[in-house]
Amino acid sequence: MDKSCLEKIKNKVSHMPSTPGVYKMLDSGGHIIYIGKAKNLKRRVSSYFIASKNKTEKVKKMVSNVADFEYILTNTELEAFNLEANLIKDNQPFYNIMLKDGKAYPFFKIDVKSDFPKVEIVRKVKNDGSKYFGPYFGTVNANRLFNLIQNVFCLRTCHEHFSETKKLKRECLNYHIGKCLAPCTGRVSKEQYRLEVNKVIDFFNGDHTVAKAVLTRKMLLCSEMEQYERAIEYREDLKMLQFMDEKMLTEFANNTDIDVFGYATNGQTSAVSVMIIRSGKMLGVNNYNVLGGDSDVGEVITSFLTQYYPTNSIVPNMVLVQGIEDTETLEQYIRQYNAHAHLFNPKIGTKKDLIKMSNKNASEYLNRSIEKDELHYLKTMGAMERLKKVLMLKKLPMRIEGYDISNISGTDIVSSMVVFENGEKSSKNYRKFKIKTVHQSNDFECMKETLNRRLLEYKKGEDTSFSKLPDLILIDGGKGQLGYAYQMLQQSGLDIDMISLAKKNEEIYVPHESKPIVLSKGDYALKLLQNVRDESHRFAITFHRLLRGKRQIKCELDNIKNLGQKRIAQLFEYFKNIENIKNASIEELCAVKGINKNTATDIYSYFHTKKDTV
Repeated sequence: MDKSCLEKIKNKVSHMPSTPGVYKMLDSGGHIIYIGKAKNLKRRVSSYFIASKNKTEKVKKMVSNVADFEYILTNTELEAFNLEANLIKDNQPFYNIMLKDGKAYPFFKIDVKSDFPKVEIVRKVKNDGSKYFGPYFGTVNANRLFNLIQNVFCLRTCHEHFSETKKLKRECLNYHIGKCLAPCTGRVSKEQYRLEVNKVIDFFNGDHTVAKAVLTRKMLLCSEMEQYERAIEYREDLKMLQFMDEKMLTEFANNTDIDVFGYATNGQTSAVSVMIIRSGKMLGVNNYNVLGGDSDVGEVITSFLTQYYPTNSIVPNMVLVQGIEDTETLEQYIRQYNAHAHLFNPKIGTKKDLIKMSNKNASEYLNRSIEKDELHYLKTMGAMERLKKVLMLKKLPMRIEGYDISNISGTDIVSSMVVFENGEKSSKNYRKFKIKTVHQSNDFECMKETLNRRLLEYKKGEDTSFSKLPDLILIDGGKGQLGYAYQMLQQSGLDIDMISLAKKNEEIYVPHESKPIVLSKGDYALKLLQNVRDESHRFAITFHRLLRGKRQIKCELDNIKNLGQKRIAQLFEYFKNIENIKNASIEELCAVKGINKNTATDIYSYFHTKKDTV
């Protein structure tokens, strides 16, 4: 950040109100690179631009990229919490990277409103009245635990629809091997089935007595029958239950659910650790790299927590945090997700010991992840900063769009648009085009049509993928391809940086320069461009092959007499793919609307006679 820019920002900060709100840090291209909230906006924002030994390297790097900031006033700090979480979710700023790639861990779901519920593994918790248990990860494998439940308890696993008044005619295999009570055929009443459901709920709440007894009995029986592999499986299940029991925290009741937020920093980078305790047992720990420093532990934890719960997890009844003296507002926030939740900032006792344990986990993770975190920065923000410098771009290329053309001898011509945001793939914004105006192999004209259509979509503003202009357009090709595409871009009147990357020697061409720029093979800036180029090529090729395959299939069906395009479409709608059509019997083909027995016979004979003569 240059001196004039810093003075401008400091002057702007001096006129800020000392009220709650949300602030957005912007780079020179107007991109949002960080979003935060504050009880006192003026004090919080000014802290970024005051020299301090407590700032981490991440904060310093973020501040060095700030060219301006915006802020939104809120009536209360609680409103600021909610607004910050929503804005981060919508904008995904680079320096709010902590939860962008958060994993969706598995939960177990039991729909207790159903007459005959089953156990399901889900990765999203909904407010639908069902009971959810988890999350499960690490040493406790959800799929293994699911199999254990099926081996011990006799709940249904099928997707059949039935009720006490509408039953099925026959039981499935699970009933005959003792793994289901068969409520589908009325073998058990709703009340009797509910007793088995309650046993499963007790199991998830930490009572493993029934499960251990059943597994032990089955293990011994399999051993006596010399079914040793099965016996070993039951033994491993027993070991998993023993491990879960050993994680019991004796200081708490066995129905206690707690999340513990730990924090550690080394002055360069920071981490938050979330220790998850369910039914008095510690299920495991999740760790995240975050933006922050020693002086604002409470701010980091608060910001993290307000992003964590809306996207990742169930809010337990007890949440332990640190560095936050005024816990009332934050408790109000989490009670939006669990009305019975309580927030504690413990100073002594067992709760404080849990905080210390979580801090230790964060510290160990931090020591292990430094290289990984630095490497991620070099591949993303570092690579973008280098591209801006080396290619003399107008803006930091926070959004890069890559384009490529694919065809064979001028047939099935398609093009692709791939998007990289913050140096990483943004697959949801990928788009593909069927070339409409070019009917022969002319990549120059195809690229012109593609870019024209893309920019036209931007002006329409109907598709969110086209609603943002790129900071950098990457064309696959050399100087000629770039010159033609750039000429079209100039005609559009839009001021966007454009370059091309030639495959042969990985040379980068920029407009108005005769000589290419060559970067070393290990340069992360080059690797980022290669990733964009290769991804656009892959996406275009995949789309081309799909279209070509469909055309070839339709051409094959065109050879069958009395089979027009309407009937071909009906066949695909019914059978979904060509293999199902080939393998269908005459009777199955007749089930398709518009296909009579004669046509069905012709279709069947075409494929089967052809197969026999090969």
